[in-house]
Amino acid sequence: MLDAVCRVEGQAEKTYSVFTFQRLSEQEIEALRQQLYCPVCDGKAYFRKASRDGKAACFGSRYHQVDCSEFNPSASRKQEEQDALEVNQQLLESDALKIDFSMPLRRKSQPAQQAQAKQAQADGVQSPKGSYLAEANSRAETKTENQAEPKAESEHQSKGSPEPKIAAQGLQKLLHSLLRGSDLASSDLWVYTDDKYRWRAKNLFVNFADAEPNERHAPRMYWGTISHADKALLWLNPADCKDVGIPIEEVKDELCKKYDIQQREDLEGAGIILFGKCFWNKDKTRKIIQLWNKDLSRLHLVKAED
Repeated sequence: MLDAVCRVEGQAEKTYSVFTFQRLSEQEIEALRQQLYCPVCDGKAYFRKASRDGKAACFGSRYHQVDCSEFNPSASRKQEEQDALEVNQQLLESDALKIDFSMPLRRKSQPAQQAQAKQAQADGVQSPKGSYLAEANSRAETKTENQAEPKAESEHQSKGSPEPKIAAQGLQKLLHSLLRGSDLASSDLWVYTDDKYRWRAKNLFVNFADAEPNERHAPRMYWGTISHADKALLWLNPADCKDVGIPIEEVKDELCKKYDIQQREDLEGAGIILFGKCFWNKDKTRKIIQLWNKDLSRLHLVKAED
């Protein structure tokens, strides 16, 4: 996008061209970059500075409406659409879904190789044992929807009942589907984060704008778009809201290596999903979302140009 609307509380709305915006002082850019919107469909937008490898400065958005004239889907965006359709189909056809944090990322390969890899993934996934019907036992009825609950053991399942159909999916496609507006974030489907704990999808997947600290630090799958990182690459700041920060200092080197992050501009406009906990900072002025157990396998990131 060459233009973006900037809305600052208490000030008149202003439309910036990318040429004007990039000439602002660094301090002004940092103050305004989380207040940007698409001028056509009003989707939340981001600003990406000119990069050292020659990419021009630009505005962008991962939240365009499909009929927005500013939405020009690249090959990777079209793949995101396909992933959203695949996940939606799993929601319709499955009794539960298990997140496979070890599922390999999609790589460019020959069709035959892709088919073999897909079959290998399917063969390697072990379905959690037990019943997945929320009303099958009184313990499930006494649980609140917002809590993860241990699964029921297999002996509670009546003899002769059909084996539940459990889909398996990795973070890459789950993130793509959320970014492209699938039904995942509002679904009642049970989602397993491991062999023991399950959540309603609508309670597990939380956009950064809806993140709220809880006293027990119960984990969630937080997702959204990165506006920018700080100069030292120690914090990620979501584009979806201004009061959330994601510390990455303890996984910085591994993260940069895994996703080929050479400079902080590489993170501008990136989509991200992570399993983590949300809590207040000391002064209760900012919400912190921390990666669970510093385990990078529970985080996935897709750069804006990917």
